[in-house]
Amino acid sequence: MHVIAVYDIGHKRVGKVLKIFRKYLTWIQNSVFQGEITLSKYEKLKNELAKIIEPGYDSILFFRFRSDFQFKKEFVGKEFNPFDTMI
Repeated sequence: MHVIAVYDIGHKRVGKVLKIFRKYLTWIQNSVFQGEITLSKYEKLKNELAKIIEPGYDSILFFRFRSDFQFKKEFVGKEFNPFDTMI
């Protein structure tokens, strides 16, 4: 499945959250990651993040797609981390 993740994390935890996201997805813009991931790795990603975030303060939003062919990505302005293929 294809996943896009958008997060808003307290500054004390951002480094740890970034490290976890980089293991599973590709950074595309400030606070945004995307990529292809299996369901089991997706669950592992969420479990690792749940151990770090503060639920009453931090927020992570996941958009899940069945494949990278079922959505269109369009930028207006600067594309921070351009790439052609999905991981």
